[in-house]
Amino acid sequence: MIKENADMLEGNDKFEGYCIDLIHELSAILGFKYSIQLVKDKAHGSKNERGEWNGMIRELIDRDADMAIADLTMTYEREESVDFTMPFMNLGISILFKKPTVKVPKLFQFLAPLSLDVWIYMATSYLGISLMLFILARLSPYEWDNPHPCDPDNDVLENQFNLNNSFWFIIGSLMQQGSDIAPKAMSTRLLAGIWWFFTLIMISSYTANLAAFLTAERMTAPIGSAEDLAKQTKIQYGCLKSGSTKSFFQSSNIPTYKRMWAAMESSRPTVFAESNAKGVERVLKGNYAYLMESTSIEYRTERNCDLMQIGGLLDQKGYGIATPPGSPFTNALSSAILNLQEEGKLHVLKSKWWKKKGGDKCTEEGGKASGSESEMGLANVGGVFVVLLMGLSVACVIAVMEFVWKTQKVAREERESMCTELIQEIKQILHCRGSTRPAPKTPEEGSQADIITIASLRTVNTVTTRP
Repeated sequence: MIKENADMLEGNDKFEGYCIDLIHELSAILGFKYSIQLVKDKAHGSKNERGEWNGMIRELIDRDADMAIADLTMTYEREESVDFTMPFMNLGISILFKKPTVKVPKLFQFLAPLSLDVWIYMATSYLGISLMLFILARLSPYEWDNPHPCDPDNDVLENQFNLNNSFWFIIGSLMQQGSDIAPKAMSTRLLAGIWWFFTLIMISSYTANLAAFLTAERMTAPIGSAEDLAKQTKIQYGCLKSGSTKSFFQSSNIPTYKRMWAAMESSRPTVFAESNAKGVERVLKGNYAYLMESTSIEYRTERNCDLMQIGGLLDQKGYGIATPPGSPFTNALSSAILNLQEEGKLHVLKSKWWKKKGGDKCTEEGGKASGSESEMGLANVGGVFVVLLMGLSVACVIAVMEFVWKTQKVAREERESMCTELIQEIKQILHCRGSTRPAPKTPEEGSQADIITIASLRTVNTVTTRP
């Protein structure tokens, strides 16, 4: 790369990067001096229709340079024309694609683990089992009991599974909370056991899927491999106009890659990029996949978090230093590269320029994202709060209706005005001391008290008038 203040510098000092550090390390080991110059046509090297090379390979053949050091892939065609050292970096072709946009979680995301059909079937099952429990409890004689066990002569039997209790028992089982009533007959116990088994499976399945739906913001790319690219036609894909990646697809005998090459060659407008930078720009615009060497993809994705690598490597190859045919420097350079590899300096250089020099941006953001996946936001569980507020509101409305209806009934029985009774009831409610209050007298109780009083008076009168 050219330094930002290159205009104020001269010679080798204008450049920086992995390859600059590499040639510096090699010169220190072998003791040679070097002068860096850029290739005239800015090409790595490929053959035209007449079999003539361009780029770096051309300059090596013409002896305009003693070595070419860059992201120059070692290929069979190039090896026939120039010499290569042992590879200083291994890589392969992969796919560069734009990250899919993270979808904003829906308000009722907690309903997502089960489909709408399943929710409807569960609601229907709840209603059906509740009614069936009510009917079976009324049919079975073992569900009819004496409400007053201390009075064995009581001739009244009571069934605990009325309609309200039946619905309450079934919903309590569904919510894994239970209730204070339990079936006694064999038929109702069998029905309850089957319902408990059903709720066990459904609640376990729902809970297992709920964790994934609430904690993970799924970003699913429309493609996952080169095979997916070859099977579809909506997403275009291409590679560098001249280079080893294009040659790989052009000469490949693998059916998938042959089909991809045919699609790339016939696409209009062209899907080939003038440079890797322009290919990346097209990827960022969307609906385009760029076939690129994995090292370049790794470098780009470290600095642009909107980019991602799709799938693995399509092939295996390496970068090497090219020298003119029969160059005496080739073996010495290979030995020096092997020395740097054994000492771990090649790995240190890659970490320096891929991660430390402007990289690691997406690693930090990825770390935050992975940590935040376990911390659910309001967008993930907002629907649960909505359901809670709705239930609270409905309960309050029903409580007010019950209060008004009961107060109106008491006022009518005690022959008092509605307003007076409301004021008395509100005073009793607002009285916070204790949890007891006087029970309202019913007309029957009042009549019975009057009869007892009258009977007592009559008895007293009879006793006082007797001579």
